[in-house]
Amino acid sequence: MCGIIGYIGYRQAFPILINGLHRLEYRGYDSAGISLLNNGLKIYKTHGKVSDLEACVIDKDLSGTVGMGHTRWATHGEPTDINAHPHFSPSHKLAIIHNGIIENYKTLKEELISRDYQFKSETDTEVIIHLVEDIIKNEHVDIVEATRLALSQVIGAFAIVILSENNPDMLIAAKRGSPLVIGVGDDEYFVASDPSPIIEYTNKVVYLEDDEIAVIQKNKDLKIITIKNLEKTPYIQQLEMSLSQIEKGGYEHFMLKEIFEQPQSVKDSMRGRLSLAKQTIALGGIVEYENRLLTAPRIILVGCGTSWHAGLVGEYLLEDLARIPVEVEYASEFRYRNPVLHENDVVIAISQSGETADTLAAVKLAKSKGAIPLGICNVVGSSIARETVAGSYTHAGPEIGVASTKAFTAQITILTMMALMLGYKKGVIPKSRFIQHLHDLNEIAEKMQITLEKTNEPIKHIASQFKDARNFLYLGRGYSYPVALEGALKLKEISYIHAEGYPAAEMKHGPIALIDENMPVVFIAPQSNIYDKTVSNIQEVKARKGIIISIVSEGDDTVKKLSDYYIEIPKTQEFLVPLVATIPLQLLAYHIAVLRGCNVDQPRNLAKSVTVE
Repeated sequence: MCGIIGYIGYRQAFPILINGLHRLEYRGYDSAGISLLNNGLKIYKTHGKVSDLEACVIDKDLSGTVGMGHTRWATHGEPTDINAHPHFSPSHKLAIIHNGIIENYKTLKEELISRDYQFKSETDTEVIIHLVEDIIKNEHVDIVEATRLALSQVIGAFAIVILSENNPDMLIAAKRGSPLVIGVGDDEYFVASDPSPIIEYTNKVVYLEDDEIAVIQKNKDLKIITIKNLEKTPYIQQLEMSLSQIEKGGYEHFMLKEIFEQPQSVKDSMRGRLSLAKQTIALGGIVEYENRLLTAPRIILVGCGTSWHAGLVGEYLLEDLARIPVEVEYASEFRYRNPVLHENDVVIAISQSGETADTLAAVKLAKSKGAIPLGICNVVGSSIARETVAGSYTHAGPEIGVASTKAFTAQITILTMMALMLGYKKGVIPKSRFIQHLHDLNEIAEKMQITLEKTNEPIKHIASQFKDARNFLYLGRGYSYPVALEGALKLKEISYIHAEGYPAAEMKHGPIALIDENMPVVFIAPQSNIYDKTVSNIQEVKARKGIIISIVSEGDDTVKKLSDYYIEIPKTQEFLVPLVATIPLQLLAYHIAVLRGCNVDQPRNLAKSVTVE
């Protein structure tokens, strides 16, 4: 959701804040603002992009070594100048930025209005800073204690940073539910929603835990207290990322760069885990819970959006290769439908950011019911990584494009290794077949690279033919069904064309009514054990004059002849098809969106990390 950046130290803050806001713009881009301590507390903000903010401060005095900035993804109130962050307190002596949702803001606001406080914005955020100032005034406490007392009254999720004109050498940061990381430099500190704005200055960070408040002062050690007023020792970690990973590297968009990074990110996800020499798969992060997985009566995979689609692939993998019953749940529904959970159930949370609010809540629910919560996520030190008892990192590297690409294939890679490992150890997969599957998986990155090199240009042509389409249908069977769902989601997310994914056989139960000569239908139709059934479904679409775009295995002439357009991928073992077949669909969505003039990296209304409900 919203992006937060803060700085206190010896450098000029403004260049750091603006650079950080550009890095964080993928998190929120409805509006942007900064606050600086500079002969008083100054706020500059506007609706629109960070570039709009830069334009509106071009003639301002932007000096100062303490400041904070914010990119907003609107929750309460439209994207306007007034609703943009930061927000002043009534006296203009305090300012706040906030990511999250304050659930009881109406109650708090009504109480403050009854005491003659006035609010300028429609946001829930203003309530916090008004409340802090009210406590300072009426209870005669300092800014740190007032923040602690105020947050003890707040219900909901938040990551906040507060500046005080009366405390010009201090930043206060706090979190509950929403992510916040503190960068520790030499005589300087940084605060951010994620490490991307920090990495060029320091690789030492402290991840705040829920209900912790950081008191950050010039020339003093970092101090952390809890909302219950307990002091804690900061735990400093080292970042495992580089500056080059969060730059475009010559690509036009982050999304295209990340699509082309997938062969490497899949290799990185297997590195140190898959060994052809030892003929093993070792997922060190879950080794302690291996026996629990082997004996689990069922595994429940929870996620949202693209991660949910990865979970669907995981269901096919775990049931097919390991013969373990699997359920796949939308985290947002799982947490509210009073699910039946048992002590021996294993709940695996899948999340790129490790901060997805509903998925994190599902993990906490699983723990409360005695189930075993494991995690698959991409961000070291994230909330889900800390909340689960064990898990596996995907090692995809930073993903900046809002529409997930390389995180999806990295998640599937982890799930594939997990299914193969469990299947072999359970005796479901004979040793000879297990060894062959290791070789197949080890070769998949090369097949992904071939797919990228051979399909990108032909897909540009196909995209040019369908950039003005109003609807798409994506169909697949077996392992290709979740790929169809993901392909449709990518097109919706970044091109704003309506698209639906379906199991191909379900087409006859409704969607077939939509098919005519104007309807492009994308079939994921590689060689598989149900290939002939898919061919029959293609013929049904062709009989109704639908436009057929097919993803086919190299050398397949049958589907080619039935198709108006086709994209060839290397022949691949069926259980590995999602890793290869996904790539052409990502490229198709990307090129259509570019031709339509859409903002590929920051599609409208979407946020990269959904840290609120």
